[in-house]
Amino acid sequence: MSKILVTGGAGFVGTNLIIELLKSEHYIVSIDDYSIGTKLNHQKGAKYINGDINQIEELIDNDFDYCFHLAGLSRIQPSFEDPENTFKVNTQGTLKVLEWAKKNYTKVIYSGSSSKHHDPKISPYAMFKYLGEEICRLYRVSFNMNIEIVRFYNVYGPYEIIDGKWAALIGKWRGQINEGKPLTIVGDGNQKRDFTHVIDIVDGLIKIANSNETQLDAWELGSGKNYSINEVFEMFSQKFDVRAQYIENQKGNYKETLRESNSAIDLLGWNPKDRLKTYIINLNND
Repeated sequence: MSKILVTGGAGFVGTNLIIELLKSEHYIVSIDDYSIGTKLNHQKGAKYINGDINQIEELIDNDFDYCFHLAGLSRIQPSFEDPENTFKVNTQGTLKVLEWAKKNYTKVIYSGSSSKHHDPKISPYAMFKYLGEEICRLYRVSFNMNIEIVRFYNVYGPYEIIDGKWAALIGKWRGQINEGKPLTIVGDGNQKRDFTHVIDIVDGLIKIANSNETQLDAWELGSGKNYSINEVFEMFSQKFDVRAQYIENQKGNYKETLRESNSAIDLLGWNPKDRLKTYIINLNND
């Protein structure tokens, strides 16, 4: 049994990760400030601490084997509204977590972003996640720490956020269906995204944690298949009685994401699936 810390453990990916980790009877602790996560996601068998990761050293001793650092502000548009807080959480918070981990050489798995493959100056979110990766590399080299960087690609699945500014596309559309609203499409809808089911993300995270393999750059967790937003709308329209509402393009909205590295598949035996259409077909949306 390992002792594992999950930052952001009451959020979308963190909740799915904790559910899977509990199956192996690990001792699990979550730190979350509930700015995005919710106590409704609490899982029996895990311990939850309400606190800011910038105060991690005051909140918890370091006798952990692993830290999955998932806490962060994960959307592009809100980062334009509050770049200072985005920096505090996504960059400064990462520094604080690594300082905490350094004391016991805890292995850290850091959730980066596929936005790394675009100009980081395109948004505060992209820049500050990029800086988080660079801090991880600094600590890995300067302090000989065991740190792995993982990049997520457009995650969807159970426990996803379905309303508010933190909702991603699939969750946002589910919320709009619940409210009887049209599904909003930014720009012309031809931009393509690599949509990855959260169960594949969780499987990849656990494989990375348990492996001695390392990546000097990062592990990339994407399905390897991308769809345009218009194509995803067609999948929804086959399941639900919906219409599209096109809205003005937004700052930081790049044209395409697609997994750029197969290292997790080749070295870890990770086996992601294209589950998007099946997921949409099986939605009850309640």
